[in-house]
Amino acid sequence: MANPKQVFRRNTEWWNHVERSLVTDLLVNGQVKTTLERAKRIRSNAEKMITLGKKNTLATRRQAAKFLRLIPSKVENKDSLQYLFDVLVPKYAERNGGYTRIVKINNRAGDNAKMAIIKLV
Repeated sequence: MANPKQVFRRNTEWWNHVERSLVTDLLVNGQVKTTLERAKRIRSNAEKMITLGKKNTLATRRQAAKFLRLIPSKVENKDSLQYLFDVLVPKYAERNGGYTRIVKINNRAGDNAKMAIIKLV
């Protein structure tokens, strides 16, 4: 029988796509329910995006646009990039890091994977 890590291992490209999607969903929706490992992996990228937004230059907008998926925000009629720079950055202007919180929840029923909710503080 094969080693389970080898069977379900994903390549770097797959992880990059998942991280981009989860970070974008986190910034637009305010929270994401995912596995604990994924929550820990996307935490640093989400914090980097908000820190980039604080600089608010053309270069930082381009860096954020390169990373984030451009999906419409449900709260306001803006895409994810505009929402980051116009709504989230003013909210966290006085805060120096620590924009996210990971809350552990019950394990997933199907495969008993550790689950967590990552939220914007």
